[in-house]
Amino acid sequence: MPRVSEQHLAARRQQILDAARRCFLRNGFHQTSMQDVISEAGLSVGAVYRYFTSKHEIVAAIAGQTVDGVGREFNAIAAHEPQYPLIEAMDRVLAVVDTQLGPDGMFRLAVQVWAEAMRDQTVAALVAERYPRLREFFTTLAQQALDRGELAADTDVTAVGHVLLGMIPGYALQRLLTGAPDHQTFMAGIHALMSHPPGPASLTADTRIPDAPI
Repeated sequence: MPRVSEQHLAARRQQILDAARRCFLRNGFHQTSMQDVISEAGLSVGAVYRYFTSKHEIVAAIAGQTVDGVGREFNAIAAHEPQYPLIEAMDRVLAVVDTQLGPDGMFRLAVQVWAEAMRDQTVAALVAERYPRLREFFTTLAQQALDRGELAADTDVTAVGHVLLGMIPGYALQRLLTGAPDHQTFMAGIHALMSHPPGPASLTADTRIPDAPI
């Protein structure tokens, strides 16, 4: 028999993952069976099990693709648009998020990945390995802003990167669960937080907030 090309194998594997993604978006991870994936892919049982021995493996593979897909979109902003102010870069990041909030969007699947990571060690390990790469993107944005003089010279860009990353799932979850805030409203909040230097009344590392009365 002629040897099957690597390209063919990759295409068949992706066909299965695409079918599983549609099933997961429609019914969720736990309400989707391997038979559902097999039927959606239009392949034989043997063909699917040649690539994935369980739904667990498919979930892990899709989780990896989901995180990597978001990362590629974000990294393109830092790589090709380093001249833009930090606020504008965040505006562009939110624009990417907006494109992935629809019925077939990556963030609808990402929410399931986050939940699955709480109970599945394989998915948790995958997320723990990939999410620092997303943080690196936001740290890069902070470093670019520091280099342009937008941030104070003693800014901890790693800390800023953590906070900027935290804004993204917060925005996505609010939009998915409640439909709000819209892009403009969220950006108005970011602008208010970023556009003014801290004043004399701002908290410092030595400021202590009094304990609340019991």
